[in-house]
Amino acid sequence: MLTAALTTVFLAAPPVTTPAAPPARAVHEEKLDQPPGPPAAARDETHPPRVMPAVGNLFAPVQVNIDAGGNNIVGDAANEPSIAVDPTAPNRLAIGWRQFATQSSNFRQAGVAYSHDGGRTWTNNGPLQPAQFRSDPVLSADQDGTMYYYSLSSLTTCEFFLSDDGGVSWSSPIPAFGGDKQWFVLDECEGKGRSKVYAYWSIFAGCCGQDTFIRSFDGAQTFTPPAEILETPVFGTLAVGPDRELYIGGIDPSDFSQYVVTRLEMPFDPDQPADFDATIVDLGGSMLLGAGPNPQGLLGQAWIAVDTSGGVTHGNLYLLGSNQSSTGSDPMDVRIARSLDGGQTWGEPVRVNDDASSPSSWQWFGTMSVAPNGRIDVIWNDTREDAFADFSRLYYANSTDGGQTFSENVALTLPFNHFKGYPMQNKLGDYYEMVSDDVGAHVAFAATFNDEQDVYYLRIGDYDCNGNGVGDAEDIAAGDAGDCNDNGIPDSCEIAAGTVLDRDGDGVPDECVIAGDVDGDGDVDFNDLLLVLAAWGDCPDPPAACPADVDGDGTVGFPDLLMLLANWTV
Repeated sequence: MLTAALTTVFLAAPPVTTPAAPPARAVHEEKLDQPPGPPAAARDETHPPRVMPAVGNLFAPVQVNIDAGGNNIVGDAANEPSIAVDPTAPNRLAIGWRQFATQSSNFRQAGVAYSHDGGRTWTNNGPLQPAQFRSDPVLSADQDGTMYYYSLSSLTTCEFFLSDDGGVSWSSPIPAFGGDKQWFVLDECEGKGRSKVYAYWSIFAGCCGQDTFIRSFDGAQTFTPPAEILETPVFGTLAVGPDRELYIGGIDPSDFSQYVVTRLEMPFDPDQPADFDATIVDLGGSMLLGAGPNPQGLLGQAWIAVDTSGGVTHGNLYLLGSNQSSTGSDPMDVRIARSLDGGQTWGEPVRVNDDASSPSSWQWFGTMSVAPNGRIDVIWNDTREDAFADFSRLYYANSTDGGQTFSENVALTLPFNHFKGYPMQNKLGDYYEMVSDDVGAHVAFAATFNDEQDVYYLRIGDYDCNGNGVGDAEDIAAGDAGDCNDNGIPDSCEIAAGTVLDRDGDGVPDECVIAGDVDGDGDVDFNDLLLVLAAWGDCPDPPAACPADVDGDGTVGFPDLLMLLANWTV
């Protein structure tokens, strides 16, 4: 975390005119320094979370850190969210966050909740390892649907948790090396690259000095000894390229105006040493820490991403961050640069936000994700509409030409006061996260719509839960996807997510099938009766081969016959 050297770097940043803000203490370290406070009480059923409208988008934000009854917990705090999307059933999501049981203590835990209906509703079963200090959550999911949760438990220790049921339950902690502001990426290439994990963390607080990089070749069960990364980038992220090369993007720990991109060939090979190449990237400004709307936190980490679309922009490498220019009075913009040669050289940075320069206009927490079709999605907090910079709105823009130009900026939420609800540390965390698909994006962010810090999910654009590149609403309207219960979710996606049963495997939820319609023609008649009589007795295995078992008890008998006769339609 913050050291004397880091403080010097920040204080040396170019001065800007900043709006009045609450007095800031020293930037807060991610360590246990306060005991747990008394937990906040949940609201009763007459005071649910504030219902948010859809703004500039099809969908509205949905609160994630709720109690068992779906109500807001008054007086708690939640921030710094990360999200995992199950690629085998994209309606299965999990979000992790820093959970503060009360605003009267900065003691925090590993909050986590899951959704199996694409983020429309959430279930929060409480933190991982209750009463255990945890921070800096990072989540992802591999191609088999296993979800990973990387969590810091002290300044020198981190652990992984795994879930194979869409975030409903999690494994015991698996020891891993780590430190402050750790991040990881999964090598999700087909075949032998699956379940390889690459992770790194900041040199300012960690287990192993300058050695801040680890690999796992067995799905986060064991890890290599930490190795040093050339130029030791901090406060950044990782990405795997189309040839399975690894990129790490971050900031030079001794000069916050210098962004660093490192590259490692063949990281998947256990015999390949961690010999990185490194390039310094001019992103048009300096990363800030402990300023303006986030007095004790980062104003946005560095995001690196690779285009693996197979199209004209395939292989493009992008680096994005919220930073402060050395010229002018504008305190912060979101900028992106791209490389067309694997990070060896970089083009001029492009400004993503389209507002006029202003001393009160902060574009902070810039966050990037690249869709499988190559579209670049960017979100950030934005104070452009408030002359005092007390209120932010979540904004969005995208690029479909490889980051050369961006769409008109769109506000996705109502304004919120980012200075409210501090849990004994003056920040809204250090990052948000987003995962994109060909139609839209899944977003995890924090805001103060309830006059306290809470974590929210937002879907940008329509859903694409079957991954065919067409919005679910269009699929259903065209008859290309069934929706027998008229809830706006394709039946196939509900079956894949496990939210409805399809015991006979016919692709139609059991709840939509007429009991006794054995042949599936929409009515119950003599043909169905004959099928039941022909199948009389014990069902074969698997049960999907026994549609005449109307009541699903494994035997075709009188109960099935009675159900058939009760629903006779012809």
